[in-house]
Amino acid sequence: MTKDFELRGIHVAAIFCTAFAIIISVNLTLATQAVRTFPGLEVKNSYVASQSFDANRRAQEALGWDVSVTIKEAKLVLHFQGIDGPVMPVIELATLGRATTVAEDQNLEFVQSDDSFTASIAPLRDGNWNLRLVARAEDGTQFQRRISLWVRS
Repeated sequence: MTKDFELRGIHVAAIFCTAFAIIISVNLTLATQAVRTFPGLEVKNSYVASQSFDANRRAQEALGWDVSVTIKEAKLVLHFQGIDGPVMPVIELATLGRATTVAEDQNLEFVQSDDSFTASIAPLRDGNWNLRLVARAEDGTQFQRRISLWVRS
């Protein structure tokens, strides 16, 4: 013999509280992860950085450089192509990392070969990676790029 279940006010209140507890806990977890993995500021003062942005962009465009990146096995190959052929600038900073976290960032040390630069890298997991690059031309012009790379096994 089975007894019919009677939905009472206490049951509705429990369902209601449980649903909101789940929603609130998921929101808190996601907010905590977002704050914990945020890489930080790009510049300290965006207004000051904006004052020289156009002049810096024009100087970089005047160089006429095209940068290509290839990944082969555990090597990242960087090739600068100028108007008159390959260019060999001084690489001041090169960081390979995820777009949303600094936990997997790799600071790269490049070795110059014939017409390119090569750096050893740790194995990369699938997904979106960014190469944040700062190089300097012979005339002192700073060249900055963020190059997006998609890695698939």
